[in-house]
Amino acid sequence: MIQQEAITPPGFLTTGIYPEISNIEISKASSKHIFLFWGHSVKGDLEGEAMAVSSLLWDVPQPLPRVEAETQRWYGLYTRPRHEKMVACRLEERGVTTFLPLVTEVRRWSDRKKTVQLPLFSCYVFAKFTPDRSDRLRVLRVDGVFGLVGTRGEGTAIPDEQIGAVRSLVETKLPWSSYPFLKIGQRVRIRSGALYGLEGILVSRNGGRTLVISIDTIQRSLAVRVEGYEVEPA
Repeated sequence: MIQQEAITPPGFLTTGIYPEISNIEISKASSKHIFLFWGHSVKGDLEGEAMAVSSLLWDVPQPLPRVEAETQRWYGLYTRPRHEKMVACRLEERGVTTFLPLVTEVRRWSDRKKTVQLPLFSCYVFAKFTPDRSDRLRVLRVDGVFGLVGTRGEGTAIPDEQIGAVRSLVETKLPWSSYPFLKIGQRVRIRSGALYGLEGILVSRNGGRTLVISIDTIQRSLAVRVEGYEVEPA
């Protein structure tokens, strides 16, 4: 008759998880696996004893590394003429944030007149998306989009401040006009009034002060008179 006697070798831990296994050692061999060893001695009619050792291996799930999501940026889209509104609508349907600044004009005919809203920048729509291949393709596959403005195939991001400046100017409904694209000059910031915080290039026009704001990527500028406004260097 063979008798079993549990022994505890050095370095082994005793646990009651498995009644038939009294000696268990858990060792962390790496950050990915945990090994479990157990053993017991067997005595018989023969002298001496033998240690039977077995092991199990568990894979321990490791937390995936955090990947920071890329920030969405504004880009200019070059569109087919007179398709700006349609492009903006289809982009919105696909979940893409768009900005299509519109201006109101009165069209007159010999027998009637009509108020219409036209794109401020003809053949351009602004879209905000993540600069990766998936989002670019989602935008470029919209019917009426010819391509991204800027670097070939990728486009050039437009600073949020430039988009915000155009949005503020359009929403305030102050008198303004188109202006030749201007890049060099004294950059100032308005300190008071409805245009508070707006930045642009200060120029002299017809003896008065005019603020010119620009969208560098599409090379378009707008001008608004700032007589009576306090300005400071930006």
